[in-house]
Amino acid sequence: MAEALISVLLEQLASIVFEHTKRAVTLVLNAKEDVHSFRSNLEAIQDVLEDAEKKQVTEARVRGWLQKLKDVSYEMDDVLDEWNTEILKQQVEQGKKKVCFPTPANCFCFGQVNKAIHHHNIATRIKKLNEKLTVIAAEKEKYDFHLSTIRGTDEQLTQRQKTSSLVDISTIFGREEEKEYLLSNLLRESDQDGRRFPVIPIVGMGGMGKTTLTQLVFNNEKVTAHFDKKVWVCVSDPFDEIKIAKAIFESLLDKNENQSSSNELETLLLCIRTRVEKKKFLLVLDDVWTEDKTKWENLKLQVIMQSCAQDSTILVTTRKEGVAKMMRATSSMIHLDKLSDRDCLALFNSFAFLDREEDEANGFGAIGEEIVKKCKGLPLAAKTLGSLVWYKKTREEWRDVLNSKIWELEEVEEQVFRPLLLSYYDLAPAVKRCLLYCAIFPKDYELEKDNLIELWMSQDYLNSKGKKEKRRICQNYFESLAMRSFFQDFKKDVLGNIRWCKMHDIVHDFVQFLTKKECTIIEAVKGANQRVELPGDYKVRHLTLINVREDQLPTSFDNCKNMRTLTLLDSSITTISPGSIMQMKCLRTLNFSGNWGSRSMLNEVPKEIGKLIHLRYMNLSHSGKLKELPDAVCDLYNLQTLDVSWCGRLEKLPKAMGKLINLKHLYVTGCYGLRYLPKGIGSLKSLQVLDRFYVCEGDDDEALKLGDLGIMDQLQGSLSIAFLGNKDDASEIEKAQLGNKEHLSELRVIFQKGDEEQRKGDSEIVKALQPHQNLEFLAIGTLAHWHHRVSLLDQVSIQFEKCYSRWVEIL
Repeated sequence: MAEALISVLLEQLASIVFEHTKRAVTLVLNAKEDVHSFRSNLEAIQDVLEDAEKKQVTEARVRGWLQKLKDVSYEMDDVLDEWNTEILKQQVEQGKKKVCFPTPANCFCFGQVNKAIHHHNIATRIKKLNEKLTVIAAEKEKYDFHLSTIRGTDEQLTQRQKTSSLVDISTIFGREEEKEYLLSNLLRESDQDGRRFPVIPIVGMGGMGKTTLTQLVFNNEKVTAHFDKKVWVCVSDPFDEIKIAKAIFESLLDKNENQSSSNELETLLLCIRTRVEKKKFLLVLDDVWTEDKTKWENLKLQVIMQSCAQDSTILVTTRKEGVAKMMRATSSMIHLDKLSDRDCLALFNSFAFLDREEDEANGFGAIGEEIVKKCKGLPLAAKTLGSLVWYKKTREEWRDVLNSKIWELEEVEEQVFRPLLLSYYDLAPAVKRCLLYCAIFPKDYELEKDNLIELWMSQDYLNSKGKKEKRRICQNYFESLAMRSFFQDFKKDVLGNIRWCKMHDIVHDFVQFLTKKECTIIEAVKGANQRVELPGDYKVRHLTLINVREDQLPTSFDNCKNMRTLTLLDSSITTISPGSIMQMKCLRTLNFSGNWGSRSMLNEVPKEIGKLIHLRYMNLSHSGKLKELPDAVCDLYNLQTLDVSWCGRLEKLPKAMGKLINLKHLYVTGCYGLRYLPKGIGSLKSLQVLDRFYVCEGDDDEALKLGDLGIMDQLQGSLSIAFLGNKDDASEIEKAQLGNKEHLSELRVIFQKGDEEQRKGDSEIVKALQPHQNLEFLAIGTLAHWHHRVSLLDQVSIQFEKCYSRWVEIL
């Protein structure tokens, strides 16, 4: 996590905002040298962070060094963010698009003593932080770190084991369906249409059994008889074309032939081609990591396979869907999922009761069944725990394994987490940080993709170099994690886009293992009268409380004063005490949301919420008793996401929401008590998501008009326009310029229930819609009665014949 944190921090130090910060504070304490020294120390440390991240898994002293580094980096991040917030405040107060930053010659032209004091405080804190970082930078010499630019050998914990084609068939359970599917593709003759399966990728998370399945098929008698030549090559990482080509060629040699001494890729490829020309050839490339298309094309395997007999095949095992995409083989991809409970238990028993079958029926078997539930279908975990308990001779020892936290077992840490660590280290630093943040959720929690992306954005977990939009960057991060099997159980919407997913329990254990005290989940005991005990460690950055009642909530959050995320799930809290808020001034994310099954009991948000100047994300959804938000919410100049969806009694939003100049996501669906949206929202040009627009009846000057959407060209995702049907709505729709909203994918138009005269007006509104041709889903109907509006059907077919919608519903 330190890699990404420092990367973002260095980006901030180089930004235009900090350049102005530096000029201002330099006048007070001559902080220029401190700033320069701090940045230089960070850059020097960054060079060894990759190696430090690996060593900290097994070396406690390195883990301690990294913790000190993160603490200082977090503090500096807070200092910079505090200054940037002051600039945003000036920007809002002055009502200008750009702030006129003070120069050294006129720094005190503000004429306000408090600004001079603020500059002094900033400079003092930077000076102290630089002193701390200087010590930490000097300490790095103790640990003999390798520079990140020099790729050394991995630590023993993460060493990639070379595989072979040999397999012990007695240890294989399940995978019958995948095995038969794979065999049918390998053994089938090309049909009359000339169908071929030249590349078959087998994709799955580490430890899922990809190599074992491939070994099973590779050694099948029918496969051996079907192919003239078979070669198994363990590719691993780094992807070296010459080594791979040499391994393929040497595997094709007869026993008495001399191995090639050539290191020329072209020579080796010609030799391979000569050996397999006009022969049925099966090539297995096990453990492929690279997604570099150039390296794959350099091997020219497709050219070689074309010289082979028809039905020659390449089998590839990989953890990354991106590899299959690179090879243009996604249509034949086999995605390896978890084992069934029955097969997982059989695999566990084959190791646990080897040569001690009599114990299985002697009370051990029942405990073993409970242990297997912890494996959650991961074959590697079943093997590891089965081998572990084989050494345990008493039922009490087996129960100790059952009752332990799986990631605290040394054997699991070394064997099960090793392949996951390989996948983890293969990620970019920012993507690692996004993965680790998922430790804030309990096991089996259903993650909503868009919500997860907004949480990552609230923590600034991305590198924003260039002009690429931050939400798009985070979507790429999500896809990267999904393609590496860190997420599973995907659910998609009607357009085929991923909306929800989960994490495998072992992956969840893994991310909690890596985050340790930084991410903490506490579940209150139901029915108990005691208060929740918070960790007595100020290092906690992300805290999740579950099933907490009002009388169980801690009276003080002082132990978590550096906390950046507070999440309450399935809890019955009616308010947030002002005192608690004042103890959590570093918060970036505040999530008090409920859900359909467990609605939030929150009925009040105190005005002190405006003191959380770093806050980026606030979720109060499903708070059925919440009637209003305090005006102080509008002092949260960094707020990016505000979710009050399904707060059915919410009557109004603060008038001054135009001050929220960083607001990107506003969710108000299900706020049936909300008469209108405040007019100030119309000035938020950065707004990207507005899930519902409420058309206001009458000419209320405080209400946002539909035509005000015209300047919001960044709107994306789904938009619902509710309660249409007024006489001026058609002209307002035209002003909204929906045709310019190229990023909108879904549009729902909801009319008021009306008579025949009203329906004539509805037709005029439909004519005025004219959405962008990128729209993928359109629904038109009434909110109260979901009956077919047949009168609109012909109109829609005419107006949207140029719209490339896949779905059009007339409700």
